[in-house]
Amino acid sequence: MNQPVRTGPGVTDEAISLGVLTDMTGPFKGTSVLRIRGYELYLDQVNKRGGVCGRRVELKQKDHAYDVQKALDGYFDLEPQVLGFIDVTGQPMTAAIEPDLMQTRALTVPGSWAASLLGNPHMMIVGTTYDLDIINGLDHFKRKGALNTGDMIGHLHLRGSFGDNALEGSRFVAENWDMKISEQAVTETTANLTTQIAALKAADAKVLVLSLTPPQTAAAVGIAAQLGWTVPILSSAVSYDPAIMQSPVAAVFAKQVLLTSPVAPWSGEARGVRELRDAYEQRWPGEPGSLNSVHGYTVALAYVAVLEKACEKNDLTRDGVLRAFHETNSIDTLGLTGELRFSLVGRPSATQSYMSKPDVAVPGTLKVEQSLFESELVKLKGTRAR
Repeated sequence: MNQPVRTGPGVTDEAISLGVLTDMTGPFKGTSVLRIRGYELYLDQVNKRGGVCGRRVELKQKDHAYDVQKALDGYFDLEPQVLGFIDVTGQPMTAAIEPDLMQTRALTVPGSWAASLLGNPHMMIVGTTYDLDIINGLDHFKRKGALNTGDMIGHLHLRGSFGDNALEGSRFVAENWDMKISEQAVTETTANLTTQIAALKAADAKVLVLSLTPPQTAAAVGIAAQLGWTVPILSSAVSYDPAIMQSPVAAVFAKQVLLTSPVAPWSGEARGVRELRDAYEQRWPGEPGSLNSVHGYTVALAYVAVLEKACEKNDLTRDGVLRAFHETNSIDTLGLTGELRFSLVGRPSATQSYMSKPDVAVPGTLKVEQSLFESELVKLKGTRAR
């Protein structure tokens, strides 16, 4: 006789509800909508094969419009109704609800790859953190001969968990490869980046690293072009908006910019990406996907894998899901991202990155330059962290 399944908030005999607390009407609505498409597609597939523990998995969504108070209101409305959160978008919003998550013990996926979140046992970071992404990207430039011993790395970054963590990657490279670094910091509201770009050019940086919002990234690349600065530019894919390739700086992006990301771009040829594209086209014919769609699909795959592990123990309580999360030591995503391991406390779930070039001619506007890659320096950083 089968043991009964223990359940908690958000779980009925028919359904498991997961929360989505994101920006559907504010500055990040474009990426949020595409990411939700990824969740919906994977959960459709799960539900068609019987769901998890005989229950369909469904989403309950709230829009915070990138406003902290709206996020708090939405969180306190959703929290009693859901088992966990598959999406909390925005660093300020994540920080605002984090103290309550420590009490409610709801497994949560932030819309971030910041290493600072790894210390929270309730946070699921799906993929490589920003610092390791940058290390892998700079290693790519070094292997291509664009970066050499003694060179200067220029890094323009946002103050905050994203930019600060990305900067850690550049600093680690400079320290270990006998290079120098010139740093400039801005906030999300900094509109004119001319002074900062000019300063990094004057420092004779051989590579420019950008950790900014998508509009700032477009502006920074445009300013570099105006100054006649033709060095290679590295950016995290989180700073990229496909709409850039319909703008006046498209040609500069195609020529100078390399994007590093924890998940595959839409045009990737790994088995997991091909299967995702085929299913997406069947579900939403003619609607283009993007790297954000891949991200959402990958997050849903990882979250469901944890739920299935919890189901094996007949425990769909929040504590049961957390135990399953911390016991998950291998998820093969078929190339959507690197192999995921959540059992190493305080360590990133993956350490490999994709390198992509902006290309308006390919679906999703990103063409794979190098498939999943891990720098030897990333391995060294992991050794030091332990």
